[in-house]
Amino acid sequence: MNKNSDSYPQPIRVTAALRLINWLTGYCAIAGILISCSPKEPPAHRNLSKSSPVISDTYKPHAFAKDDRIKRIKNLAPQIKQMVEAHIQATHIPGVAYGIVVDDQLVVASGNGLLDLENKRPVTTRSAFRIASMTKSFTAMAVLKLRDEGKLSLSDPVADYIPEMDSLTYPTADAPTIDIENLLTMTAGLPEDNPWGDRQLNEPEEMLNGLIAEGLSFSNPPSYQYEYSNTGYALLGRIISRVAGMPYQQYIREQLLQPLGMDHTYWEYDSVAKDQLAIGYRWEEDQWKLEPMLHDGSFGAMGGLITSIEDFSKYVSLHLSAWPPRSDDDQGPVKRSTLREMHSPQFTRLYAEAKDMEGEPCPIMSGYGYGLGISEDCQGIKRVSHGGALPGFGSNYSFFPDYGIGIMAFGNLTYTSPWPTREVINLLFDSANLQPRQLPPSDILLKRQEQVTLFIQHWDEDLEAQILAENFYLDQSREHRRQEIQQVLNNAGAIQSEGDIQPLNQLRGSYKLLAENGDIDIFFTLTPEQDPKVQYLRVRFQPNESK
Repeated sequence: MNKNSDSYPQPIRVTAALRLINWLTGYCAIAGILISCSPKEPPAHRNLSKSSPVISDTYKPHAFAKDDRIKRIKNLAPQIKQMVEAHIQATHIPGVAYGIVVDDQLVVASGNGLLDLENKRPVTTRSAFRIASMTKSFTAMAVLKLRDEGKLSLSDPVADYIPEMDSLTYPTADAPTIDIENLLTMTAGLPEDNPWGDRQLNEPEEMLNGLIAEGLSFSNPPSYQYEYSNTGYALLGRIISRVAGMPYQQYIREQLLQPLGMDHTYWEYDSVAKDQLAIGYRWEEDQWKLEPMLHDGSFGAMGGLITSIEDFSKYVSLHLSAWPPRSDDDQGPVKRSTLREMHSPQFTRLYAEAKDMEGEPCPIMSGYGYGLGISEDCQGIKRVSHGGALPGFGSNYSFFPDYGIGIMAFGNLTYTSPWPTREVINLLFDSANLQPRQLPPSDILLKRQEQVTLFIQHWDEDLEAQILAENFYLDQSREHRRQEIQQVLNNAGAIQSEGDIQPLNQLRGSYKLLAENGDIDIFFTLTPEQDPKVQYLRVRFQPNESK
């Protein structure tokens, strides 16, 4: 499909407004049962499980200082509904369903308009919409689950599972062989195939077989550049089927959907109750026209799922549950660490001239992970998202790992964003005053903070021996360090109080000593030793503005 106006990431400003658009709109698909016809056996992989590691009992995960997100977001529900209703009228969408998730709860949800114009059936949060390319992350998750089980490796050549790929004509002599990770990250060198890919959704298995056998064209050498490929995800579906020994639809249903309780998520629209199925339309010649409802086909792994807001909220909650890293038992169908891996961008790109909605410069970094788009703006706010669009439907979802919040919306109009994504995000971050989780200081940081404060004032040799790393005086002599720090203390005057340490991680942080004439800014980092010691120390004076 063609990318809509929400295709590229935009920055956000927490103090003024969150300004992010959909990093990536969706593209495809209706799913098919991919059955490998090749006699070649895929490579055997050993079980990758290892003995249980020793786990720290002192690690402190990120936590919210004050958690009233649910109350604040619920208070915005009437405004969000007004925004959606206005968007429906302006863009001629027959019906929209949307929801907002906080951690594991669907806290705001609504159905608006009609899912079937002929029968005047209203949209509800249980209405089933095609979500197109939002399916891709399910396909990616299935591949990673098989990887975690030792049944494949992301570095495996695709030809190990689809032998016909061995006969491809590569664009250059130095091009690396396409591997599974290339397909996951859209770096296989295959051309962007929108909107051609949409029309392949219900093609039979023979069509995909023939496409591969005849050879694929390249727009770039593999591993050279990101380019969105629906065909690449169709190939991933075939790999899942081959490795799992069952159609990928069955594998995803049994291994992902059912464990999440997504019992009203489907591959085939004939499986959906008629009073729940959203019918797709396009707006043309000032009227709605029916779009064809395509059956499940061989390209479904790139975008064939049909689901509801209530069901999909469980999937969003799964992704949110991956954050922060912690020692709780894993409860999902895949590991939390695997989910976080999906949220890590590959082949990142800098949008240096990006601006927020107020026109202020705010560069943004973005990239594609595993079935998901990821961006981080100049304020350090991370957003994970994907869109979906095909004839008759448009959808998108985004979640913010550090905030534990996800948003999603489905509509039944061709290639149309179902709601004003940027405005909704802006409202949430501005009016709800959302704040991210904060990292508590580790015990060793708190201990070293107290010791560093004593050290710079008294230079006690016994204390130095306890806390300073072996490099400390090799990098700069003791006398020079003492003179520099003493000058800071002299300028600052009498120390009045000590501020809380602000940790960057478990082994580095900064804090202030509030003094008579200003602040003493202290930053230190600790070594990787069992008993971490101070390897770097920076002490600076920041005078009061009136001085």
